[in-house]
Amino acid sequence: MSDEQTTLQEIRSIIESFVDERDWKQFHSPKNLAMSISIESAELMELFQWLSLDEAKKVMESGKTREDAIDEIADILIYSFAFCIRNEIDITDAIKQKMKKNIKKYPAKDYRGRF
Repeated sequence: MSDEQTTLQEIRSIIESFVDERDWKQFHSPKNLAMSISIESAELMELFQWLSLDEAKKVMESGKTREDAIDEIADILIYSFAFCIRNEIDITDAIKQKMKKNIKKYPAKDYRGRF
């Protein structure tokens, strides 16, 4: 399974099946899922907490920290998908709408190469 070959619907189905098989929908309130996204994000940040910028880039090339970061980003995405599933949010539409807002807020001519 790769990004080029997998649809968002396939990912949604994998997550929904996992949750349904364990009867976990009862725990998937907006609050719990939002907290879980935040917790997993903090776990990702923790991997880089005391590293310099160069060290952070280096550990993402290979090794345990890279593997741990991949696991943490997967957890973040899984909980994000679960949040969208539970709250009937169309992920594609949400991203497209947000990007339209971002394009207006940060015009390329004004923000190219800077924050």
